[in-house]
Amino acid sequence: MALGVSLALPTPPASAHNSLTGSNPENGARVATAPARIELRFLAKPDPGTTKITVTGPDNVVALGGEPTFSGSRVRVPFAPGAAGLYIVGYQIASADGHPIKGEVRFTLTTGTAAQPPSPGAPSSAGTPSGEGSPSGATPPATPSAAPATDDPVSAAPAAVETSDDGPSGWLWALGGVVLLAALGVALVVRRRATRS
Repeated sequence: MALGVSLALPTPPASAHNSLTGSNPENGARVATAPARIELRFLAKPDPGTTKITVTGPDNVVALGGEPTFSGSRVRVPFAPGAAGLYIVGYQIASADGHPIKGEVRFTLTTGTAAQPPSPGAPSSAGTPSGEGSPSGATPPATPSAAPATDDPVSAAPAAVETSDDGPSGWLWALGGVVLLAALGVALVVRRRATRS
């Protein structure tokens, strides 16, 4: 009886300490597809009031997608994955004797989440061809506008030449008239003198 009692006494203290028994993903696992939630399994039922779970990804980015849910000795937390890399699930629970237990589970996500920027980039690239069409349409109007500009100097040059030609011809007519009048006057004077003599 004494031997039986001595073997039974260590059992309560050992069961008083809680510990992690497993996880999904497993510690050290490499996963290509990110799970919707991370599950931690403990030896005893953890207390929701004192249990703390953290999930961080590459560059210490928080990857915890919501509050943990408790089901017996299991704790599940929503997973919000980001870039591919190492993810660390940290946990802190309290045993029945009040002793806090801390630990972590590490796993590697080999494929990151799909990037969203390419979809907005597609409309912008579609806008580029339409923009290219407008410059090509603007080129023909530029050519006709250049043609009239070239014609204006040509029409102005003959106009200036015509104005300069009219000046000399008018002066010649005026000089001719003065000379003619002077000749007529001289002829009249000569005739009067001839008749008197």
